[in-house]
Amino acid sequence: MIRVKRGYTAKRHRTKIRSFASNFRGARSRPMRILTQHKIKASVSAHRDRDRQKRYFRRLWISRINAAIRGSWIYCSYSRFFKNLYKNKLLLNRKILAQIAILNRECLYTILNEIIKSKKKEERNRWISSFFFHFFSRKIKINGIPNSGIPPGSWY
Repeated sequence: MIRVKRGYTAKRHRTKIRSFASNFRGARSRPMRILTQHKIKASVSAHRDRDRQKRYFRRLWISRINAAIRGSWIYCSYSRFFKNLYKNKLLLNRKILAQIAILNRECLYTILNEIIKSKKKEERNRWISSFFFHFFSRKIKINGIPNSGIPPGSWY
């Protein structure tokens, strides 16, 4: 049987793997067998850490925003801030808010103040609506006829 020596293709294959592993240290960069094993391991780690990186950055952004909010003494927590942010339809993502918190704190404080203003307005509207609800839900007599209070088909 004729033996295949794989001269050019083997050399090209090894050169390709060596160029990938050119910055490996020690014996990991020289013997072909170990080099290929560590190339596989490196690609597995890279694939895994691409997903982890997204988690780590999200965690970093959240901690930066939380630190800036707690430093303002206006708001107390990140979760309340984001709840009210979405309620007011101010759809800024965490990455942008973290950059604002680091580079321009005054801008973040103006966002906080806008949320607080709208929150106070909402609380006032809620108080007014609850007042009218309780006022109209009382059972009163009109001309001696008992009235249930809320007319049928009303918004309550």
